[in-house]
Amino acid sequence: MAAGRKVEHTPRVVIGVTGGIAAYKAAYLVRLFVKAGADVHVIPTPAALEMVGVTTWEALTHHPVLVRTSEHADEVAHVRLGKEADLIVIAPATANTIAKARAGIADNLLLNTLLVAQCPVIMAPAMHTQMWEHPATQENIAVLQARGVHIIPPATGQLTGADSGPGRLPEPEEIFAYAWAILTGENREMRATQDSAERTSLRGRHILVTAGGTHEALDPVRFIGNRSSGRFGLEIARALLERGAQVTVLAAHVSRDITALAPGAEIVPVSSARDLHEAVLARVKDVDGVVMSAAVADFRPAETAASKQKKDGSRKRVVELVENPDILADISHKRRRAGQLIVGFAAETGDAGGTVLDYGREKARRKGADLLVINRVGEKAGFGEVPTEITVVTPAGEIIASGAGTKAQMAVIIGGLIADYFTTERV
Repeated sequence: MAAGRKVEHTPRVVIGVTGGIAAYKAAYLVRLFVKAGADVHVIPTPAALEMVGVTTWEALTHHPVLVRTSEHADEVAHVRLGKEADLIVIAPATANTIAKARAGIADNLLLNTLLVAQCPVIMAPAMHTQMWEHPATQENIAVLQARGVHIIPPATGQLTGADSGPGRLPEPEEIFAYAWAILTGENREMRATQDSAERTSLRGRHILVTAGGTHEALDPVRFIGNRSSGRFGLEIARALLERGAQVTVLAAHVSRDITALAPGAEIVPVSSARDLHEAVLARVKDVDGVVMSAAVADFRPAETAASKQKKDGSRKRVVELVENPDILADISHKRRRAGQLIVGFAAETGDAGGTVLDYGREKARRKGADLLVINRVGEKAGFGEVPTEITVVTPAGEIIASGAGTKAQMAVIIGGLIADYFTTERV
């Protein structure tokens, strides 16, 4: 499967539709590609035709729809479509089709076409939460990603029936924007790293990523915490996996639908800053790089009550706080081995005393990490499923990269910087 490249002619897009309930959304996706000027061919699986019929696809694309390899055998349709396509998008991609694609099974026209394709391939999985989280599916996804297939993680929300969770097909507009950027060669940060050199740029490297927000217990019920969801850390883990790295994630209070963003990563749960510190120190000497993207509490209660604390009528309670260990500074100054990369994060808001960049540069100088990602945060920025803005600086404060967009886009930039470090700084 080839890398994304800029297409100068009318782009030829194959949209594969499999037998999931979300197949109806693919009709909207087809319209978006047609409206953008693409020449679109739809290849539904036999099961998909139970959801949306041939007439719909032919009306939208103005092309005949083939399902079986035996149809139009004189044209060898699967070979022709696979060779001529500039992009293949499978949406929805069911667990069944994902498993068959991983195994190289070719029992319908869509799977045959995948086996001869030389263009980028995108899969947008959609299935029940338990099916998505099943180890077999996660292994299949990891293998396909290693081969260069772009995976758009499923959205979280209402599924069929009363259930809710990760497994929904992302909205057609989201899939189209991702796919069109790959197809046209625009917005490199939006493309998954599909060039063969990029996909192996971190092979043999083990990267430790911290993600989420630590909780510092006041008593068995209450804690001091922060608003971090862990999404950025898991997007970074995913970008590193796509470059061939082995990834371990120390996840502080990260939900399962977020950890599912990085299938193939080892997920190790942690809770407090001291838990995280201990887990990092236990692993830091065995990894090639550390990405400290977790939001670590600077302070913790000096004492943790053994039982839930009750109101006492005073309307005021003083909690004494003590500093938590500085994990980033610790590993940067004391725990390193030759050639190891340390990437720190600075979540900043800025105030009357200085800008986000001012505070980030000061932290870069003080912490001693090789790279520091300065991340603007606030009520509507930084935390959760919101756009993010980053500036990456050296310990001397030199800006080497910046960007604004989704966490997935910014994670690709960070993954590229990490790969560049090991390309130019090998010991």
